[in-house]
Amino acid sequence: MMQQLTPRAPQDSAPYSRSVNFVRRLRDRWHALIKELTKFGIIGIVNTALDFAVWNALLFIGPIKAQVISTTVSATSSYFMNRHWTFRHRARSGLRREYLLFFGFNAIGLLITAAILGIATYAFHVEHVAALNVVKLFAIGIATAFRFWAYRRWVFLHPEDQLYEPEDEPAPQR
Repeated sequence: MMQQLTPRAPQDSAPYSRSVNFVRRLRDRWHALIKELTKFGIIGIVNTALDFAVWNALLFIGPIKAQVISTTVSATSSYFMNRHWTFRHRARSGLRREYLLFFGFNAIGLLITAAILGIATYAFHVEHVAALNVVKLFAIGIATAFRFWAYRRWVFLHPEDQLYEPEDEPAPQR
């Protein structure tokens, strides 16, 4: 016996288009994240070199004091590079707000780096300059992961973020 096939009624394609849109949005977000990470990484390399140069030049005043100065110099450079290149497509939520948050998170990053350097120097008595540079590189890696997350989350906002408040709101029309 042979079964007779009857044509099916057309199905709603809405679930299909929702899943395609979801995949497309996911892909676009992934590409944006990779683009930001790449730019952030390039700026990070430049400012890490600046940080190491200043730190090594000032090492004679002590590793922690030198770290405070080198972080201040490299963080200032990093802010302007990140604002005008890495996160230029993001909303500008006010220079004062961004600058204070950026330096606040850099202060936390400095504390992370200084704590790791302090433990290596004073608890483990690491004194050789090459060993201190390796410890500093490790500490910078930990602090950098924290900073990238914090900048994306709280400093350089998307216009649809709830924390975003435009600097200049248009005056109401009468």
